[in-house]
Amino acid sequence: MRRPKFIVIGLSDAPEPWLEPKALEAIKQGKVFSGGKRHHEIMRPFLPESYEWIDITVPLSNVFAQYKQIFNGHFSEQREPSCMHVLSSSDEIGRSQWSMVNGQRFIVVFASGDPLFFGFANTILREMPDAEIELFPSFNSLQTLAHRMLMPYHDMRIVSLTGRPWHEFDKALIERTPKMGVLTDNKEHTPATIAQRMMDYGYDQYNLCVGEHLGNLEKERITHLSLAEATQRSFDNPNCLILQAAHTSPRIFGIPDDQFAILEGRPRMITKAPIRLLSLQALDLYQKHTLWDIGFCTGSVSIEAKLQFPHLEIVSFEVREEGKELMRINSHRFGAPGITALIGDFLTQDLSVLPRPDAVFIGGHNGQLPLMLERIKSVLLPGGCVVFNSVSQESQQAFKESASALGYTLQPSMHLALNDFNPIEIIKATI
Repeated sequence: MRRPKFIVIGLSDAPEPWLEPKALEAIKQGKVFSGGKRHHEIMRPFLPESYEWIDITVPLSNVFAQYKQIFNGHFSEQREPSCMHVLSSSDEIGRSQWSMVNGQRFIVVFASGDPLFFGFANTILREMPDAEIELFPSFNSLQTLAHRMLMPYHDMRIVSLTGRPWHEFDKALIERTPKMGVLTDNKEHTPATIAQRMMDYGYDQYNLCVGEHLGNLEKERITHLSLAEATQRSFDNPNCLILQAAHTSPRIFGIPDDQFAILEGRPRMITKAPIRLLSLQALDLYQKHTLWDIGFCTGSVSIEAKLQFPHLEIVSFEVREEGKELMRINSHRFGAPGITALIGDFLTQDLSVLPRPDAVFIGGHNGQLPLMLERIKSVLLPGGCVVFNSVSQESQQAFKESASALGYTLQPSMHLALNDFNPIEIIKATI
């Protein structure tokens, strides 16, 4: 049985795109085409008189169900050809409508720019790994914007926010990336919201260039502006942007304790910098993906972890309502976006909606260590660990006895005394 074949053609926003002769020949021979609504409008004049069109819209599972239906040979020979027919998931394609090359069926798919650059060809490879793909790429939008700026882009870091969370963008900011290309969307990740996030977390050393309708010489617009100016502007879609740092700012290793906003009248309620860094070392965070910080108080452990290990997804829990504001103030003050802060009793939180941790730090337990360790074990990933800073013999004994009873493996602990503070025992247990 022959493999399903896709001919994937990349387009810019140009209303009259230049296409390779071989791509034009595939369109001429084609009968079944697919792409976004914008691609359909651009390519409509180039399509043969009688053709089928499958809109690429979410959910993509419906789109691929139609592709698979076609390649599996579920036709209807009864329907008359039409000049254009947009398939729905219940439609079947007529046998006479099939495009064939050397006896092989194929679908022509139109995508934006380079279809392997955060593009639809990647989705085909993931959803139909046995498919054969013939690719005709165009410049992607960030390449085109760099060309317009006459800016070398071999050292540019690329982040896509098109339908994706902030995580990779936040990571690039924390790592002080000097040159960044960003793919936007028209919902949560517009140039204005991106600029506002950067300013909120203190990353105001960047200048911004926005490219709109790149490749469409009638609509194309290139705008250079500051972050503050970008927060006040709206831009046409599609657009993308390039960020360049005017200067670099240093990354802190060990935030000074006196720089944190703290609980009023409770200056000692913070994990001190030396203890904080040793606790992060015990958590072995280079090897981990998700950290839970239980009893975050000022947020010092979560914030330090995010700045030192920006790849981490961090979920922080605090029973005190004041913790919400402290986390907001401190995470913005030190440039640590992306921390999920939850207020309420950890033992009653709905953990099923959260990413499972492979590292947990217990900064506060309210006398509930046995129950807390039991609940943590129910979600902790294999190979994960729990670190607890004990300030008393009673809590140290409670942790060790409970962890052993629950099947954790206790690791060698570390005993520390810092200035005139109570000695700390950093205890680690693994599963």
